[in-house]
Amino acid sequence: MNDRKSFGGSIGFVLAAAGSAVGLGNIWRFPYLAAKDGGGLFLLVYLILLVTFGFALLSSEVAIGRKTKQSPLTAYDKIQKGWKWLGICACIVPAIIMPYYSAIGGWVLKYFMVFASGEGAQAAQDGFFGAFITGQYDTVGYMAVFLVACTAVIVLGVNKGIEASSKIIMPLLIILILIISLYSLTISYNDPSGVTRTGMEGLAIYLIPNFDGLTFSGFMTILMDAMGQLFFSLSVAMGIMIAYGSYVSDDADAVSAVNRIEFFDTLVAMLAGLMIIPAVYTFMGVEGLASSGPGLMFVSLPKVFQSMGSMGTIIGVMFFVMVLFAAVTSAVSIMEAVVSSIMDEFHISRIKAAVIEFVVAMVFGIVVCLGYNDFYFELTLPNGATAQVLDLMDYVSNNLLMPIVAIATCVLIGWVAGPQVAISEFEKNGESFSRTKIYIFMIKYVAPVMLFILLVKSSGLITF
Repeated sequence: MNDRKSFGGSIGFVLAAAGSAVGLGNIWRFPYLAAKDGGGLFLLVYLILLVTFGFALLSSEVAIGRKTKQSPLTAYDKIQKGWKWLGICACIVPAIIMPYYSAIGGWVLKYFMVFASGEGAQAAQDGFFGAFITGQYDTVGYMAVFLVACTAVIVLGVNKGIEASSKIIMPLLIILILIISLYSLTISYNDPSGVTRTGMEGLAIYLIPNFDGLTFSGFMTILMDAMGQLFFSLSVAMGIMIAYGSYVSDDADAVSAVNRIEFFDTLVAMLAGLMIIPAVYTFMGVEGLASSGPGLMFVSLPKVFQSMGSMGTIIGVMFFVMVLFAAVTSAVSIMEAVVSSIMDEFHISRIKAAVIEFVVAMVFGIVVCLGYNDFYFELTLPNGATAQVLDLMDYVSNNLLMPIVAIATCVLIGWVAGPQVAISEFEKNGESFSRTKIYIFMIKYVAPVMLFILLVKSSGLITF
């Protein structure tokens, strides 16, 4: 039995795809990288990569999904016999990501509850985050609630679940981001040493390119950071866009849809930086911008909200509502990539497939939660980082498997099946695929080389 349906319209696809991209990676990773990599210089490199490198990968995956009407697990073999292995790799990525993403989603839910109950000052205390994640039961409970909510959306299906929720959540999410972003620009703070910092000064750090001391090594680091961020911003190389592309009807304007996804993803990513960088800079200075990952969202920002006084509680609640929305839309897309694959491979119902993925994600999610207490260990990764359970899963999925999937996709579409396989999908209703030459050049030559460099760097074999 197969419950496959289609999005009701292109706007449903665009909002669902944008919701997939607007996740935790965008909200905590994009602002940190922008601050670390020269502000406007990172944005410039990112935008150039978006309309070339990112566009090629996004277009390829959407085309593969719509052409085959299959999930990532089965789609690649439909494009070219003998390439089922790539589908397996593409399906493993979201299967690995879902458990630890649910754990982090549980952290967000916890912080939302803390701020909503008026206890935001507790979250700003040193040691609060560490004490929470090293606890044995709280993290598992919040993770379970988050995972149940995502599974409920998946069970409702493409139209009543994914599309309907995206049409409600995404506009609310953008409104919340806009409100917080505008507020961040109006704030100022006098630190204990008498120095006054403002949100507008933080905006300048964010938008104005900083070329001071830029070297070739430094530029290559920025280039690799921006390229790695595109995986998160466009949700490519993890099967999501193939799954969502398979739900796009044949009479929809796929060219326009891809363009809109690029626009929305970029808009929200940049607004995330506009929301966070001015606020963190104002209250914590340049040093505060050095926090990345969980440290930025769960340690630095609560301190920022506390510094805002009574207004900080309101902003804190709005912020964690917004992050919770973003986490849910992304987690739903990650889960859908796996659920649709199970449906297509084993020909079972959506409910049965969702239950299977729920159980798997729950079991490994518990392992992730206990990775900070009962299952704690420290492992040095090839790139030099020290990892626990969550970090190890993140490294395998994001730093190794995703570049491999992306490289293989470029080889398949660029050299084996041929670029026309994707191009014809975008032109099937007479639409004009205006970036054809750029697409062919990127998918055949530039993207595979850049991805290989990224993979080698992630493996720790080269450094810049």
